[in-house]
Amino acid sequence: MEEEIKYEDAVKELEAIVRCMENDELDIDSLAAQLKRAQQLVTLCKEKLACADKQINELLEQGNEK
Repeated sequence: MEEEIKYEDAVKELEAIVRCMENDELDIDSLAAQLKRAQQLVTLCKEKLACADKQINELLEQGNEK
């Protein structure tokens, strides 16, 4: 990913892409580009969720050690 995008912003962009696809608002050239962007955003969201999960589990483990 070129720039750091917040999770919420990535989800909003994904939702916008899905709406365009569902409403047949994309021509064939745009469709390929938007699908590629959607795949990038899904990957970004998965990575952010995995990172947050790891951090939460680490904090919970630290709290249990006290």
